Order: sequence, then C-alpha cells, then structure tokens
Amino acid sequence: MFNIKPLSSEFDEAIQQKIDTKTKPLGALGDLEGLALQIAKVLGKDSPQINNPKMIVFAADHGIADSGVSIAPSEVTEQMVRNFMAGGAAINVFTRQVGLELEVIDCGVLQPFESESGVIDQRLGAGTGPIHKRAAMTLGAVKQGFDMATARVQQHHQNGCNLIALGEMGIGNTSAAAAIMSVLTGIPAADCVGRGTGIDAATFKRKQMLVEQAMLLHHSELDDPMQVLACIGGFEIVQMTGAILAAAERGMLVVIDGFIASAAALVAININVDCRDYMIFSHLSDEKGHYLMLEFMQAKPLLNLGLKLGEGTGAALAFPLIQSAANFYNEMASFADAGIEI
Repeated sequence: MFNIKPLSSEFDEAIQQKIDTKTKPLGALGDLEGLALQIAKVLGKDSPQINNPKMIVFAADHGIADSGVSIAPSEVTEQMVRNFMAGGAAINVFTRQVGLELEVIDCGVLQPFESESGVIDQRLGAGTGPIHKRAAMTLGAVKQGFDMATARVQQHHQNGCNLIALGEMGIGNTSAAAAIMSVLTGIPAADCVGRGTGIDAATFKRKQMLVEQAMLLHHSELDDPMQVLACIGGFEIVQMTGAILAAAERGMLVVIDGFIASAAALVAININVDCRDYMIFSHLSDEKGHYLMLEFMQAKPLLNLGLKLGEGTGAALAFPLIQSAANFYNEMASFADAGIEI
C-alpha cells in the first residue's frame, strides 16, 4: 500500500566522517551523533534542514472505556480536545515553547466538534466497538483512516513540511495499545498492560482481564496487521499508523511519542518494515510495557523522564534535541576549518 524507499547506506561513511571530524573528541556528543546520522540519511547529507515541522494530535474514543479501565470517563477525551484548542494543555505549552505548530484531528471522539472549533474532522465513527465484545471497527474503516491520514500528511508535505511529530488523546487507548503490543510481539498481555494514568489495583486487574478477553475473542483474525487494527485497534491508532507510513513514503522524519504512538509505529513496521528508518523515538514513558515494546523495535529513546501523559508531550520535549543534532552537523566547525591540528 505504501512505496517506502529503504534508506541507502551509500553515504554513511561520508556522513560519519563529517561527524567525526567536528571539533570534538570522537563520540563526544553521544546519542546526538547517531541522531545526526539518521537525519542526514533521511533529509540529505550535505546540509539537512528541518522545515515547517508539525505536531499532530489524533483523538478518538474507545468502547472498552465503558467497562472501567481508566481513571476517567470517555467524556474527558472531548473535554481535553477542547482544552487543546483553548491552548491550556501541556502539549500547548511545550509546542509553543519549542516552535512546533500544533494541529488536532478528531478521528472518532464520541461527540463531534463544531466546525468553528478548529479541530480537523477525520471521523471514522463515534468511538470504537468494545474490543472485548466485538471488533473495534471494520477493515473498511481502517483503510479509510489510512486514506485520511495520507491526505493530511500529503498536504503538509506539499507545504514544505519534512518532519511530523505524533501525539494522541483517547480515554481507554492504553488498553488497545497493550493488546496490539501483545499480539505483534508475542509478549504476554500481563507484561503489556499497565496502569495508564494511575488506576488502582482492582481496575488494573479488570483491564488486564478485558485485554486478554479481547485477544482470545479475535485470536483467529489477528494474523495480519490490518486485521489487528480492525479487531483491537483505535481510530486514532489507525490514523497514526497511516500517517507514519505516508510520511516515510514521502521521505519525512516521524517523531514517535509514548506508548500509544509506539503501538502505531509497531503496526506500521509490520505493514512495511522500511518505515522504521524514518522514525525517531522521543522518550521512554512510565507505562509498563513501553520499555519492552521499544526493545522489540530496537529503538533507543532520546529521553527518560517518567512521562505518562501522552498528547505528544514527550515528542515535543525531544524536538530541541533533534534540532541540536541537525544544527551541530550543519554548523559546527571541523578541525580543518578551525585550523586545529590533532
């Protein structure tokens, strides 16, 4: 479905040589050096520039939330989206601080938003089906979500954007992400299900039971990543997956936020493994299964701050590090430039 160009290693030696001959000891900038290598491979080895970067937050509701798997009811999804549009959430603070333009997409919140709200309407429904009772959505809805996400990414790409950062909002979405993780990694659900934003022991036990119930209910249909999304996914996870694949197809960098966005990344990799090279993993969240998921994808996150908020907050906080990697690559003098002999 997506024609993603594998990154060539043709210029790796030249890129690494440019990094190594900067006015510093070898490897002295640590993980920023590997990040600079990746940025140069994706955006060009001579002078890679990050242009018109965007933070996209995908919002949707989940039927499983009605069974009490979160500290908050589904109505909070809508309320938080309105908070985003009013500029009062953490993601607003951080995107303003680092200069990321923020847009919010309604992928399937229970109640639609007024056209004047500023929320972008890409609704696939009014919340998914409860995955422990029936499929989250149809396969047709998954494909429609991919088409919508692709069109949005294409619009940004045409406007000169070459980096998108992904965030989400959706009460109950850690349940869907945990189920996806367990299916696609083979890691037991007990090791994938976490406490989200802080549920108590009884709620945690119920959440784990319902995720396991969902996997058992759909087990015969979970041999294809598209079917995984249809059976146990979320509308926002679908569109994040589509956005990742569409951005990689267009040679754009994709900054992955926390547990939910990483679940979308995992699905995307299962659809087309070449998209992995275009992803930057921003942080290790405090959600139980995130470390194991990142390890499975051989992903090294830039930050470890114990975050568990979502919204794209970790991706926004990591953005200055991405800028720093590009800037040192482009602007830092070499030993030869500086006339330093070693």
